[in-house]
This record gives sequence, structure tokens and C-alpha cells, in this order.
Amino acid sequence: MASISDAGSFNVVQSYNELIKEDPSISAPVAAVSSLVKLVERQRATTMLELMKIVPEACEQLKKATGNSISLSAGCDVFLQQMARLSHAQSAEECRVALIQAGTEFVQGAGRCRDNVAEFGSPFVRDDQTILVHSYSRVIMGLLRRAVKQNKRFRVYVTESRPDQSGLRAAAELQKLGVPCEVILDAAVGYIMQKVDLVLAGAEGVVESGGLINKIGTYQLAIIAKAAKKPFYALAESFKFVRLYPLNQYDLPTYRSDLLSFKEKPAATIDWQAELSRSNPMLDYTPPEFITLLFTDLGVMTPSGVSDELIKFYLD
Repeated sequence: MASISDAGSFNVVQSYNELIKEDPSISAPVAAVSSLVKLVERQRATTMLELMKIVPEACEQLKKATGNSISLSAGCDVFLQQMARLSHAQSAEECRVALIQAGTEFVQGAGRCRDNVAEFGSPFVRDDQTILVHSYSRVIMGLLRRAVKQNKRFRVYVTESRPDQSGLRAAAELQKLGVPCEVILDAAVGYIMQKVDLVLAGAEGVVESGGLINKIGTYQLAIIAKAAKKPFYALAESFKFVRLYPLNQYDLPTYRSDLLSFKEKPAATIDWQAELSRSNPMLDYTPPEFITLLFTDLGVMTPSGVSDELIKFYLD
């Protein structure tokens, strides 16, 4: 029986990493599907059983290589669902051709998804508003870029977003757009909240409850926004909807119980800056009750609408 190693010399993980390196604007789900399409193009399966074995193996390789990335897993799940729908094909070759077409159409349409999110969310950005943005998000930048093109005048606070300081990238792009912005410490969110009109956050994944998995710090940001009665809007493409139902922070697939790896080390030998990245979680979970609305390519929806969309996709 064929296996993933039979797909010539093609390395699906290497392909994924090259796509991410070559195109910084590409999202993890899109890069994952694109790599899987390339794998299917090169595979040698002669039966449906072989094909149904090769693709899931590749998905598992991708997930392991990226530490079980939430957004990458969402892309893999979309591709696997497409394959399940095509499993009634008369032959492996017919299924292979249809799967390549479906995956290619997904990749080509991913950019439009981001544009649609911006279109649906842009009415919520108005003149003279002050917006708080957490970390760096391609879809948020797309929304703010559209608002600039619509000649809207607004100000932005951006969290520094430790430990990788990704907020600095967002601030640099906003400055190029001519948007007044200021980077604030993650710990200053509560201090600044009374000055803002709304909060925007991207998503690594949106779970079945309508809750949000995103860069660490999103949860506390949402809590403070609700306490201050400020709207908290999450932006996500629908292909980031994932079949997960976490009840707390420790139900996330990326959770590690050994985060405090430095606890056994002598205090004098600890490099605290290095430990920030190594010994802290990169993602957290924001429950749906803290999210005002979701801006997606399917429209503006409440968190409760996410489960309906997942049911449509996986059960229809």
C-alpha cells in the first residue's frame, strides 16, 4: 500500500515552511492546503484506500512540525473534509483530480475571504474613533487599510504583544498608511481602555462555542473591554472555524503543563528574557460571552452563529 513516502521526493513540511517564508502575507491554513495540493499532485496512489491514508498522514506531519498550530489544523481539517466529500468518486484518479481542483479553488479564494471580512467590518470603523488592536493580524490590517481608503480618520493603540513584540510590526504598517498610532505595554491595557471606542482582535481559531483562540493576552483584553463596556470585535476567515470546544485555558491542544521550565534552575543562571518565549504560552482562549461580534467572510455574526456554520460545513 502506498504511503506518504511514495510521493516522490516531495516533503510536505518543507513545502509549507517555504510558502510561509516566501510570502509573509499567507496564512497558515492557506499554506497548509497549498502544500497538501502539491502532495496530491505528486502522489502515486492507485486506490481510494491508499489516497485516504496518504493525506491524513501528511496532515499529522504538518501538525507535529508546527506544534499542533490551531490555524494550520483548521486548514488541514477543511482539506480532509473536502476529501471525505469526494470519497464517492468512481476511482482514485477521479478523486485526486477533484481534490486538487477543490484545494486550488480554496487557495485562490482565501484572499477574497480576507477582503470580505474587511468589507463587512468596515462600517464599524468611523471617523474620530480610537481603536485598540492586539498584536499583529493580517485580517485586521486589511480592515484598517480599507478604512483608510474610505478616507476615514481614526487613531490606533497597538499592544506591544510580548513575547515576540508582534505589535511593533502592526504599528510600522499603520505608520506607512498615515494612521496615528501608539504602541502600549501589554500591562497598560486597563489604563488605556477608557480612551478607546472599540477593540479589534484577530484569531488563530474560532471554536464551536464562538469563543476565540488567539495570541496570548487576548483573554485579559476582552475581560477589561467588557468591564469598561467597550465593544470587542473578533475578525476571522471562516476557514479558521475549528471543531474544538475548550472549557478553559488548559483544554487547548497547544497547552503544556511544563511551562515553568526554569523552576529547577539556580536563580543566578536564568536568562529571564529567553525564558519569556520558552516558558510562556503563545495562545489563550477567550470565551464567547466576552465577544461582542465576529466579522467573518460569511458576514457579521454573534458567537452563537459559529456552531451553525460548522454544522453546515461538516454535516451537509
